[in-house]
Amino acid sequence: MASTAKTSDAAEPTPYRTAVLKIETNVSVTLARQNVSLQKILGLVPGSMLLFSKHYAEPLTLEANGMPIATGETVKVGDKFGIRILQITAPTAG
Repeated sequence: MASTAKTSDAAEPTPYRTAVLKIETNVSVTLARQNVSLQKILGLVPGSMLLFSKHYAEPLTLEANGMPIATGETVKVGDKFGIRILQITAPTAG
């Protein structure tokens, strides 16, 4: 009689998995990035504008702990803004 190894069912949360999934991380949405001289940064005053080459309708980047994890589009719900996920980003080797 052959023995079969019991595999854990992915639907059954283990105490370890449950604990890991409760860990919180910083999440941010990035519209655009650019390098700016320190001189320009020090010259900023209320009303100053930094212009970016990215078009307003281009996808936003969702980052978790500084790592890109998804792209999406801006959505407005009432007086709040959010991001609608369009694509999950594959992790990069680092």
